[in-house]
Amino acid sequence: MRETPGRRMRRRLGLPGSTGSALPAAAFDYAAGFGWRVLPGASPAPRREPEVPFLVRRAAARPAPVRCSCPVPDCPQPGAHPLDPPLPAATADPRMVRWWWRVRPQASLLLATGGRGPSAVSLPAPAGAQALRALDRRGVRTGPVVATPQRWALLVAPYSLAELGELLYELEWVPPTLRFHGDGGYLALPPTTCGAARTHWERPPQTGPTTAPWLPEVSTVINELVAAGAAMSPSEQNGR
Repeated sequence: MRETPGRRMRRRLGLPGSTGSALPAAAFDYAAGFGWRVLPGASPAPRREPEVPFLVRRAAARPAPVRCSCPVPDCPQPGAHPLDPPLPAATADPRMVRWWWRVRPQASLLLATGGRGPSAVSLPAPAGAQALRALDRRGVRTGPVVATPQRWALLVAPYSLAELGELLYELEWVPPTLRFHGDGGYLALPPTTCGAARTHWERPPQTGPTTAPWLPEVSTVINELVAAGAAMSPSEQNGR
């Protein structure tokens, strides 16, 4: 049975319902289709453990620990950060992107935020879900949302450090769990695996025939993100 264009795009971008490894295809589509600057990052890999009897391994029933391909022992972001090439090398040139993932097909897929491409604001997953519900109730149009079991990231229109500073200055308090991904930042995109968790689109990019996905201004979503972060318990606010 012939695969439809919509189904093929969902598979390539790691959208719900996709199967298999789609990193090279997704990287190419983000760059060539959306004009997003991407680059390959480090890769997660199972950590080598001492040999133990099979019955002991079965009884333990624990997920295999994950290490990073970078040289840092116990890397806190296995497979979710730049390595080689460095972040400034990020590009939307489809030829370069295709070559990168031809050489390293399992490399993580990173978005270089800011510039002419998307920026982002991320927060813990429970607060992210709460913020999206609040935005929906207000009828605020949101853009793509990248999710892992730990954190959600809302993609927004690019903002400068000065614009962000003015916006935050007007707020009484900003939760420390809120993170801003602007110029010089990066974000793992689906279907990258970060540690033991795979990223996915909580809200997928709304793609057109020739245009990049629409992105909201950060000023239209910041109040709900701050309120959702503030509603977290102190223990949650002190967490990752």
